[in-house]
Amino acid sequence: MLHITDAERRRRLAMRHGLVRRFATIEEAVRGMTVLHATEAATVHLSLWARVAGVTVSDIERLLYDERSVVKQLAMRRTLFVFPRDLLPAALGSASQRVAKQQRGALTKDLIASGLSEPEGWIAETAANVLELLADGKSRTTSEIRDHVPALGRMRPSGPGELPVGPVVMALLSAEGRVLRGINAGHWRLNKPAWTSAEHWLGSTPEPLEEAEGYAELVRRWLGTFGPGTEADIVWWLGATKSAVRRALADLEAVEVKLDQGTGWVLPDDTHSPAEVEPWAALLPSLDPTVMGWKERDFYLDPADKPFLFDTNGNAGNTAWWDGRIVGCWLQDDKDPAAPVRLVIHEDVGKAARQALDAEADLLTEWLDGVRITNVYASPQMRGMRLP
Repeated sequence: MLHITDAERRRRLAMRHGLVRRFATIEEAVRGMTVLHATEAATVHLSLWARVAGVTVSDIERLLYDERSVVKQLAMRRTLFVFPRDLLPAALGSASQRVAKQQRGALTKDLIASGLSEPEGWIAETAANVLELLADGKSRTTSEIRDHVPALGRMRPSGPGELPVGPVVMALLSAEGRVLRGINAGHWRLNKPAWTSAEHWLGSTPEPLEEAEGYAELVRRWLGTFGPGTEADIVWWLGATKSAVRRALADLEAVEVKLDQGTGWVLPDDTHSPAEVEPWAALLPSLDPTVMGWKERDFYLDPADKPFLFDTNGNAGNTAWWDGRIVGCWLQDDKDPAAPVRLVIHEDVGKAARQALDAEADLLTEWLDGVRITNVYASPQMRGMRLP
């Protein structure tokens, strides 16, 4: 059995993720990473800044909202991603479909708890009213849609209080591929989606692939970006079952390989060893696809650093990388009006590494130009946890 070491996995990461050889275009970067995390709006822009030389906010906005060759879609693990447009049918038939079933079940339960006796009929009628409204091609926020479809204001139990069902209904329609996030109604660093019909935004409604075919395509793309990876990595990333992943691996005729921490998988044509790469520095944002690509992260992360850089659900904050490993995090100085990027490095990385990381921090400070990023998924260290 072929043995792929941790060092080789880090070389693959560097080359494939655009962290040594930059991607030429935004679309190439999105495709190269399979998808980009978009739960935090700023992650999309900062992930692309790290991978596409000279990219600007307007470049990214144009591709998302004018050219629309990349699209935001709710999919794996009920997470929002930016997809290459041609990958949407695979997601809609598999990962998004799974999320839609979960959303529908949760919404049905909440509607019953709110006193509604026929939740399915209510969901069907409300969805039809939303789609009828959006058929005019105009993008609207959830609150603007609620002005025309008052049913979205119905309250549902949430903890000790109540919340409106509107956001849940829109998430369901999104997971089903019937609506999409169109223009962003706020600043680029904030998620304030204006909804539109899929048919209007894309010119036609994507036809979902069959479930097994959809999962196989997602796993094929994942292996091309993140392989080798373990079965546990793929199950976690997809938010799917072991049986779905095992079937996809079999359909792809994936090759089993030995890793330093167990057994992994690669595509049949991906057994060659990558060339050596020069040491490299990178600053990646919270929930960056590189950091979030695997469940089992020891090949690029000192386990002792995990409590500082990840929350209890495995979500990553901002990270600083040197030569294929996370060596700390970055944050913005909250006492300086210019919001410069500061580094928190966990170890003695040496003079050359520190200079390279400092240079990246200066470049990111210049690119942000005073824009301060707020992070829902700030890591414990970003929130002030001190190293021992």
